[in-house]
Amino acid sequence: MIQKMLSEKRIPLMRSEIIRIKARALRRGVWFRVLTRVERACIDLVIKVVERVRSCLLQKVLSSVLNKLEEAMESQVRRLMRKVGNNIAKEMSQIAQSWGNKSAVKWVEDSGFIQYLTITYMNAPP
Repeated sequence: MIQKMLSEKRIPLMRSEIIRIKARALRRGVWFRVLTRVERACIDLVIKVVERVRSCLLQKVLSSVLNKLEEAMESQVRRLMRKVGNNIAKEMSQIAQSWGNKSAVKWVEDSGFIQYLTITYMNAPP
C-alpha cells in the first residue's frame, strides 16, 4: 500500500503518516513481532529527525519496512479477498456474462460482492 502510494503519486512520506502507522502497529501488537531491532530504530530515528522524507534511498527503505507492517496488520478477510475473492469474482462474472447477464461486468469491481464470496469460501467445508 505504501509502495503503491509512493510509486503512483510520488507523495513524500511525512512524519505524521509514519507516526500513525507506528501507533496502529503498536496497538495491534505487530511492532515488536514483525520488525527487527534495526527496522524499528530506523523508523524511530526518522520520526525524531525528519519532517518530510526527501531522499529516494530513505523512501525505499522506509516503504519496504512500512509495507511489511501493513501486510502484518491486514486482516485475514482482506488478505483472502485480494488473493482468492478477486479470482472467484472474475470466474463468476465470466460465467454470468456467457449466460447473457450484461451487468455481471461490474461484479469484479464490487468489493461487497468480493467480500461475500471470500467469506463464503472461508466457511466452506474442506
